[in-house]
Amino acid sequence: MTPSTTARSTLSAAILLASLYIAAQILADVGSLKIAVVLSFSIDAGTFIYPITFTLRDLVHKRLGKRAARQLIFLAGVINLFMAAFFAFAAWLPSDRSWGLGGEFSRVLGPVWRIVLASIAAEVLAELVDTEVYHLWVTRVTQRYQWVRVLLSNAVSVPLDSLIFCWGAFGGALPAATVWSIVTANILLKGIVTVVSIPGIYLVREQSEQATGD
Repeated sequence: MTPSTTARSTLSAAILLASLYIAAQILADVGSLKIAVVLSFSIDAGTFIYPITFTLRDLVHKRLGKRAARQLIFLAGVINLFMAAFFAFAAWLPSDRSWGLGGEFSRVLGPVWRIVLASIAAEVLAELVDTEVYHLWVTRVTQRYQWVRVLLSNAVSVPLDSLIFCWGAFGGALPAATVWSIVTANILLKGIVTVVSIPGIYLVREQSEQATGD
C-alpha cells in the first residue's frame, strides 16, 4: 500500500469512526431523558445505545492512536454541551400558535441541566479512564489478545460511568433504591453490549505507532 493510499485510508477511517462516535453520544444523551422499566429495572433509554461508544472509542484508539481518542472524547463533550444549549434556546423561543406541540417540545427536549452535566461528566471521565487502561494494556502488556483489552478497559470504565451519571443526575431527586436500580441496569446492559461488541475490535488495523506512547 502506497503512502498516499495509506493516508486516504486513515482519513476515511477517522471520518467514519468520529462520525459514528459523535452520533452515538448525541443519541444516547437524548435517549437518557426517558426513564423506562425493563424486566423490573428502571433504566434510562440512552443506555441502549451509549455502550456502543466504548467500542467505537476502542476502534478510534486502535486505528488513530491515543491522542486522537482523547481529542474525540473532549470534542463529543463540547458538542453535547452545545446541543443542550441549543435545545434550551429552542425551548425558550415563543411557539407559533398554529403549532400545537410547543409545550411538548419544551417539556421533553428542554434540558435538565443537572442531567446534562452529569451525563457529560460521566462520558468524559469514564472514556478518558477507558483510554488510559486500554493504552496501558497495549503498551505495557501485549498487543495480542485484542478481546482482552476491550473487556479490561470496559470493566473499569462502565461501572465508573454508571455511578457518576446515575448519582449525579438522579441522586436526591429519585429514591435511592431507584437510583441503584438504574445503576445496576446500566452496568448489566453495558456489560452485555461489551461482550457482544468484542468482535468489532478486529474491524480496523492497528496503528503502527500505537506502542510509541502517543
